[in-house]
Amino acid sequence: MSEAKTYTGGCHCGKVRYEVKAGIQDVVSCNCSICMKSGTLLAFVPAAAVTLLSGGDQVTEYQFGKKHIRHQFCPGCGIRAFARGAMPDGTEMYAINVRTIDDVDLGAFKVKEFDGKSL
Repeated sequence: MSEAKTYTGGCHCGKVRYEVKAGIQDVVSCNCSICMKSGTLLAFVPAAAVTLLSGGDQVTEYQFGKKHIRHQFCPGCGIRAFARGAMPDGTEMYAINVRTIDDVDLGAFKVKEFDGKSL
């Protein structure tokens, strides 16, 4: 990651809002069934880098497969702004859907493909 920058973002209706302080350069395009159907581009950051500004206690959670990731979405508009889980070393993390960052320039990120379908 590059130098940390503060990003804000959230769902479509504005109920769920977050702030993340991270040096996001690379994002992950995963081919698992949920990422393919929702079109997410993910940046993985430590949980300590994320502040939930609103609606964090109202999100609906969905898990599938091995249930390692807690996919969370707004109960109002259905947008998946982030998911929660743990890194291989056990550190709590967020997978931020960079498409939900306010005024995001998606071209600023290098997209890395991940074969989640094979897991």
